[in-house]
Amino acid sequence: MRLIGCDFHATQQSIAMLDCDTGVVVEKTLMHEGEALREFYASIRPPVVVGIEATGSMGWFLRLLEELAIECRVGHPTAIRKAETRRQKHDRRDVRAPRHRDHPFHAIVITRSTAS
Repeated sequence: MRLIGCDFHATQQSIAMLDCDTGVVVEKTLMHEGEALREFYASIRPPVVVGIEATGSMGWFLRLLEELAIECRVGHPTAIRKAETRRQKHDRRDVRAPRHRDHPFHAIVITRSTAS
């Protein structure tokens, strides 16, 4: 299984992908242009779970993941901030957090019917 923590922005996303079988973590920045994003996610061997913080502009990304049959767990921003004990915002640390079992992404799930 691959767990992906995604820090989503308007034009790009930073991800940290943990391969649970090997323990290998890959970090990348993916641009939201052309077919590169679709190709990246389509190339990942299932099963895959993506964790993302809820944001108003995530609808198109949730639809993409649904088309690719990739599970997406959406965390409430307040719950995610409460889980982080440090006050300073840090995108790299944010995307790594979902690999921890007590992280809010493991408890808050958006269903496909509400992903619009």
